[in-house]
Amino acid sequence: MIEKSSQNACPAQHGKPLQNVTAAQLEEVRNRRAGDKPRIAISMGDPSGIGPEVLVKALADPEIRSLGRFVIYGMEEPLDLAAGLGEIDPMWYRRPHDEVTSVETGVVLADYDEFSVGLGKRHPTSASGGASLRFVEDAIVAAQTDRVDAIVTGPIHKTAWKLAGCKMPGHTELLSERFKCKRVTMMFAGGGLRVALASTHVALFQLRNSFTIGRVFEPIDALDAALRRWWGIEQPRIAVAGLNPHAGENGRFGDEESRIIEPAMLMARELGITVEGPFPADTLFTPRMRSKYDGIVAMYHDQGLIPVKMLAFDSAVNMTLGLPVVRTSVDHGTAFDIAGRNRADAGSMKAAIELACVLASGKGFDIPRVRARDADRVLQPSVVPHSEGRISEP
Repeated sequence: MIEKSSQNACPAQHGKPLQNVTAAQLEEVRNRRAGDKPRIAISMGDPSGIGPEVLVKALADPEIRSLGRFVIYGMEEPLDLAAGLGEIDPMWYRRPHDEVTSVETGVVLADYDEFSVGLGKRHPTSASGGASLRFVEDAIVAAQTDRVDAIVTGPIHKTAWKLAGCKMPGHTELLSERFKCKRVTMMFAGGGLRVALASTHVALFQLRNSFTIGRVFEPIDALDAALRRWWGIEQPRIAVAGLNPHAGENGRFGDEESRIIEPAMLMARELGITVEGPFPADTLFTPRMRSKYDGIVAMYHDQGLIPVKMLAFDSAVNMTLGLPVVRTSVDHGTAFDIAGRNRADAGSMKAAIELACVLASGKGFDIPRVRARDADRVLQPSVVPHSEGRISEP
């Protein structure tokens, strides 16, 4: 959805608002001929969660449907239940999933009626995990075989995936493996913020085993490329958060800023990236500070997601940078506690679909090859010895 201006959504450099998409971009996509609109795969998410509900509510909006051609990878039963509770007329036409090869117009449901999940359970199960995993896997294959132009993912439950035998902790890691992309970055956009993460689903106490110069450099590089190619910012300004309290305060509270983060920033500057920091995270996300930058790199999951969700809980979008295809997602989980009660807000799903349609309509994604080669060159020093490349012992 279009970002609404507010006191909390401060303008970035040059006075431009930090929007996911603009009204003009959306109108341009809507005005395309049906056959020229982007083909979007949407995985329904966990059948027992709110994924079916937010998907039905999002696609019930004719303004959303007018943006593309959609294939839902999911199950008709939970979608029908959500539509009934919301008094929404189904807008899809159903086909067995093994018969769906393309979508010419409208919304096609690739139905997996062979799965027996059992509605109303409202907790993670191996059955729901296996179903949601299959939806994503087939959406990935569709993208790899050029049957869709982008992937939008609904909320899954990581415990359900584990119960189903999946070793991947989440979408980002699964996409990275399936597309054979070594360097991918999780990014969130919403509420006047664009935040890329240096680490994702890693326990804080385990981060010490993988916190390297390369881990910090990669999201800086990926965020810079995305801001240039997707948002048309000629010379993005990127701020980097520190890891420790007060960004280490000259080594008093840890030396990771000087030993790991600053060398990563130096590498980025060698590639022509405008990057500043590391800044204390407790002040970096204040309106005055964030208004100076086009994007922010946070060091760990909650450091970046808390401010995003405070500002845009119902409208932020999760993105994966570094893939050969556009992938967006809702920024929330399965919300089993309200599943099947017609209480879920579809704002994040709408925003994810809008962004995927705009980006898949011509802005591309691939980082220029010369940049990729340069990145490989400067990343060589990031493989540091065991005693130098990890968070220091307490």
